[in-house]
Formats: sequence, structure tokens, C-alpha cells
Amino acid sequence: MAANGSGGAHPVRTLKPGIYAPIPTFFLPDCEDLDLPSFQTHVIRVAKAGVGPLLAGSLGEAHHLSHAERTTLITTARKALDAEGLTHVPIIAGTGVGSTRETIELSKQAAKDGADAAIVIASGYFAGVLAGNKKALKQFWADVAEASPIPVIIYNFPGSCGGIDLDSELITELATEYPNLVGTKLTCGNVGKLTRIAATVSQPLFVSSHPRKDSDEPFLVLGGYVDFLVPSIFANAHGAITGLANVAPYTLAKLFELAVASLKDREVLPEAQRIQGIVAEADHTIAKASIAGTKALLERLYGYGGNPRRPLPPIEPQAAQALWDHPHTQALVKLEREFSGKLHVDRA
Repeated sequence: MAANGSGGAHPVRTLKPGIYAPIPTFFLPDCEDLDLPSFQTHVIRVAKAGVGPLLAGSLGEAHHLSHAERTTLITTARKALDAEGLTHVPIIAGTGVGSTRETIELSKQAAKDGADAAIVIASGYFAGVLAGNKKALKQFWADVAEASPIPVIIYNFPGSCGGIDLDSELITELATEYPNLVGTKLTCGNVGKLTRIAATVSQPLFVSSHPRKDSDEPFLVLGGYVDFLVPSIFANAHGAITGLANVAPYTLAKLFELAVASLKDREVLPEAQRIQGIVAEADHTIAKASIAGTKALLERLYGYGGNPRRPLPPIEPQAAQALWDHPHTQALVKLEREFSGKLHVDRA
């Protein structure tokens, strides 16, 4: 048992292979305060589809949130999940900020608030110094992993941290040497890097020789996009953390299920490949519309979404309509309706 933010205790929730969604942070239209009812609804929606929630990530506009708002999101999500009987669902919280010191502080606070793991990105503010300094980058995740009371995922996203791009050697070294590191999210989209890391950390000998701090935790190799999920599973990776899981959680959970099943049953593979093709096209199209585009699609599908927090601009109405009407989007929506067993209302 482990302490949580409510002063009680909860079972240790380990991360497992699968699909995780970086949950958007929703804001009230007039004042930009947190829209907690929409947030609760969405966390429960994706969790019931079999998708794990990640809070205060890039899609959640982490850099637009105060420390107090991060706490509110974690405690609100935990209470909402528990109230729905989803006490087994782990929460991942983004805690990577400017300095090592503040990142550690946020990781400790996230643990108190009820998060089960932290995901940490390097700050890009001093990228000119850090990008080529392997020793400094390694020390950053080493310090955070050793000080964090909850396990830590290495977040590699060059586009959000001034071009800092961790190579496979560094990530593998970190996984080998620091047992409180339990995974990596590769939003660099580098399939070769994913394959090289998985070739080491997914082997039984690695698991037995380099166990995690909690022996039940694996070291997960997760894509940051879902357009190569099926190939990644055949390379011994473990799933994805993807914004598309907010729009189509049932579809992506089904795709992961089929991809894993096809390892043993090749008759399943053609269906996995069919769905992967639709998902890959939608991922490419929707990702280009960024946070505002994803929120616009949620508004059409579920009746909530709203705008990003300023200074991020909202998507223009014509662009939002074009995104909704795009054949890649519509093909994904059709799949999601089939797999969820529900007809989502198209809200004009």
C-alpha cells in the first residue's frame, strides 16, 4: 500500500503495456479557470475505454499551469476514477519544468496528490548548453529518478524542448543504471531508436539483471505517436502515449489488443494492419492541428473541448470544420463509433 493525497492509502498501481492519453486541460471560456466537470468526464471516458490518463503533459498545456492547478488536476482525476470503480487505473503526471530542483519538488507533490508515476521532459530554455551535453542530460534524469517517490518516465520530445533529442544509447544507459526509471516516451517519432531501446530493455535477461525499484514495474518503450503501433509491437515495444487516444480511445485500445494478439496469431494481422492504416492517416492529419485542433474535435464529438489557454490561439472556425470534414478524420470517427458501440452526437 502507498499513501495518496487524501491522507489514506491506495494499492500500488504499476504501469502496464498499452495506450495512454495525454489528457487536455479544459478551461472555462470567459475566465480561463479550470473546467473540472469537463476534465472529470473526459478522464473517465478514456479510462473506461481501457486507456490510461496522463495529466499535465504537452497536450495538457503543462507550461500554462500553476503548481496548485497541477495538484487540482491530479486529485480531481483520482477522486473521479475511484468514484467510478476505476481504482486500479494509474495516473501519470507531467512534472518536468525548468530546473532539476523544481522538477523534484513537483514529482514529490504529485506523489502526495495521488499520481502513480511521473513523466519528465528536459527544459529547452537552455537547450544551447544542454543539447550536446550528454553528461548534464544524464545527470538530470538520474537526479530526478533518485529523488522521486514515484517511478519516472523519460520524455523525449525535441519539438518541445529546443531540439534536445536523447539518443538510444543514453536512454538505455539510464534504464540500466537507475531502477526508478520505468519507461520512455519517444515523441521524436524515431522508429529505429525505439527498436534499439526495446532490443535491450525488453529482453528477459535485462528484466532479471536490472529490475526496477518496484519489481513488478517493467521498463516501457512507448511511441509518442500511434502511426507505427503495429510495427512497434513486433519490435518488442509496449504501446503509445498519444493525443489521438483522446479522440478515439476505443479504436486505439482495440488496435493495441490486435497488435499484441497478432504476435501469436498471424490470422489477426490483416485486421490490425487495416486499422493501423486508418489510424496512421488520422494521426498525421490531426496532429498537425495541435492542441486547438484536438479540442475542436472533442467539442464536435462530446460537447466539450474549448480553447487553449492564451497565448495559444484557438483554431479558426473554417480550419476546425475542414479538420472535422477531412476523410482521415471521418474514417477514424466511423471506427470509433463501431468499437465504442455508441453513436456520438455531431455537435455543429
